[in-house]
Amino acid sequence: MRLFVSIDLPDEFTPEVEAVQDEFAEASGLNFTDPEQAHVTLKFLGDVSQGKLPRVKNAIRRAVDSSGVEPFEATYEDLGVFPDLGYIQVVWLGVGEGSDEMGVLHENIEREVTRLGFDPEDHEFTPHATLARMEHAGGKELVQEKVEELSPTVGTTEVTEVRLTESVLTDDGPEYSTVESFPLE
Repeated sequence: MRLFVSIDLPDEFTPEVEAVQDEFAEASGLNFTDPEQAHVTLKFLGDVSQGKLPRVKNAIRRAVDSSGVEPFEATYEDLGVFPDLGYIQVVWLGVGEGSDEMGVLHENIEREVTRLGFDPEDHEFTPHATLARMEHAGGKELVQEKVEELSPTVGTTEVTEVRLTESVLTDDGPEYSTVESFPLE
């Protein structure tokens, strides 16, 4: 199973996420993510065997329970890119309010799953929802312009859970399904 730990944007944000993506419609080279599947990845785990799954679930449960993070408000706003505007690979929607709580959850999950043998992250955690991946630089200047000039706010919502999500790669793109939810208390 190909797994990651996430906080999903609510379904009612789908039209707003799509509207932000539409701002980049003329930029060649972008491969857009499905706005209905918008999420913040707290930790990508990769391929996990069925035998290891119970230990992974327990580790995430421990991480969430020990984080001290209770349900919180998260505002999805602003734009950014990875790694930088000079060489764009990913265009993303950021997190304003709620980013500190997401950071704490990420750190706790990171600590628990690396104890199980998962690789630690090799970059600083920036909470974001991926809007598009850049396949080639044809539309790079337009993307740079839009990222610098736009400051969208998609919305604010209460985050009440963290999800362990399975990603199945298909010809039509990844399909996500929740393996288990871990409530914030």
